[in-house]
Amino acid sequence: MLKVKLFDVDFGEAHVILNYDDAREFGLRPQDRIKIANHHGSTVAIVNITDAFVKKGVIGVFSKIRKELGLKNSDTVNIELVGIPLTVELIKKKLKGDKLSADEINSIIADIVNKNLSSIDLAAFVSALYVRGMDMDEVEALTRSMVAAGQTVKFPGEVYDKHSLGGVPGDKTTLLVVPIVASYGLTIPKTSSRAITDPAGTADRMEVFAPVVHNLKSLSKIVNKAGACIVWGGAVDLSPADDMLIHVEYPLSLDPRPLLLASVMSKKIAVGSKFIVIDIPMGEGTKVLDADFAHKLAADFIELGRRLGVEVECAITYGAQPVGNAMGPVLEAIEALKILEGAREPNSVIEKSCAIAGILLEQAGVAKKGQGYEKAATALHNKSAFKKFKEIVKAQGGNSNVTIKQLEKRVGKFKHVVKSEREGYVTQIKNREITMVARAAGAPHDKGAGILLHSKGGDETDRGKPLFTIYAEKKEKLEHAKSLLAKLKPVVVEGMLLEEIPPSSLISRR
Repeated sequence: MLKVKLFDVDFGEAHVILNYDDAREFGLRPQDRIKIANHHGSTVAIVNITDAFVKKGVIGVFSKIRKELGLKNSDTVNIELVGIPLTVELIKKKLKGDKLSADEINSIIADIVNKNLSSIDLAAFVSALYVRGMDMDEVEALTRSMVAAGQTVKFPGEVYDKHSLGGVPGDKTTLLVVPIVASYGLTIPKTSSRAITDPAGTADRMEVFAPVVHNLKSLSKIVNKAGACIVWGGAVDLSPADDMLIHVEYPLSLDPRPLLLASVMSKKIAVGSKFIVIDIPMGEGTKVLDADFAHKLAADFIELGRRLGVEVECAITYGAQPVGNAMGPVLEAIEALKILEGAREPNSVIEKSCAIAGILLEQAGVAKKGQGYEKAATALHNKSAFKKFKEIVKAQGGNSNVTIKQLEKRVGKFKHVVKSEREGYVTQIKNREITMVARAAGAPHDKGAGILLHSKGGDETDRGKPLFTIYAEKKEKLEHAKSLLAKLKPVVVEGMLLEEIPPSSLISRR
């Protein structure tokens, strides 16, 4: 038995600290795995050894394990050495390029969920899938295994859903698509992510209106009441293995296609979706740079859906610049609410929302083929989508009567207007760079931070005309965002004459 000493540090994974003497007695070395247990349960942790931070008979525990086992200072725990899991050999098998059977994939996913694999093991698995890939048999097995390892929910009738591969800042279309579809009596339980690299994720945007952290029981009540929801998927535990792998993918900047396919589809299958639209944004600064890759990815999603008994349709959308003008949770919430209340711009938000919603309405038979867009637009214009949105907000515990003016008071009070330095045309808005500036200003953590564009690609501008405004809740974050502008140049303005070359310059080159 060892006495617990808590350290208020979150490594993002399970680590413990042992004194050198205890480590010697247990026969442990740095990076060994141990099982740590108390009356609440057990978990696997990675060993670190010290002679300074903890005394003999004491085990240092960090935030992750503290939360899992409900530990307090001076609690006692048991530890025992855990050998290297057999699934590590299966990961090596995939690294060599061999095909994994369904049983082997099930073993890997089970060990991930049971926390028997370290972050190093998970990184090796992600790397193996990135380098070696998987055929569709393996991807199907991976998807089914992820579903089986998490919670599932069933709703009466057919269930509809949509997913965007992301990568485009300002894409608040889910806030419109879900109420449009639900306004026609269709069930659409949308679980969404928070932003990892963007100025806002769908969950961050929706959280401006209502709580998004709901368990599966709460989610079911919301959907049964309103016919739809927009909640944070991380609280529902639909695909825990996927959530753990995402934590490894992010620092590695890897997004293996097999995991992308299985990640999206496992969470849709878990909520019983039978009709799904996959939004594939394409363009510079997105995950999909060209039409060839977009079509291959679409074919994979459609085939995987067929194998899983789900009708999947893909929409390749324009993603070379932000969707709409607003980036950042509150700013995007304002833009979405204005459209729901009847505004006819920004057109890019309305057009994309109606296009995606229209495909779902056609899948449902609510609209004939080719007439879905018009049907979706009708729901916006006659305010039935707005009425449904208010129902969803109320069902999730939010203020369904919130006004634009109330939201505007939540926008960051510190701002900086960036003006054009020349006359010409906006030739490019760089997705990655504009995102970096918005995040430097505090988005999405600071809900009122972000960027509001005043010009989009192709717009004519004059010297001194505002291009965009940066908003921040804290002055120092605004200054940080401003400091990035010269280096990143997120908005490019050029004239029609790009360069003048006089005859003398040609003579001098000879």
